[in-house]
Amino acid sequence: MKQGIHPEYTTATVVCACGNRFETMSTQDEVHVEICSVCHPFYTGKQRLVDTAGRVDRFNRKYGEAAKK
Repeated sequence: MKQGIHPEYTTATVVCACGNRFETMSTQDEVHVEICSVCHPFYTGKQRLVDTAGRVDRFNRKYGEAAKK
């Protein structure tokens, strides 16, 4: 590897939308995420829809009736 062209790899704090914080390694000081292992349905066993800008409602209005027939 060439010297002096790679970014610094340091400890970073990851902040989730649910409020969970943990540390990992990254080239950034702080990383913001929407879903982490504390709130993800695969790990929690709870199905929770993460709706961004009403996409789930818009999908249900558009295709909900077609799926029921």
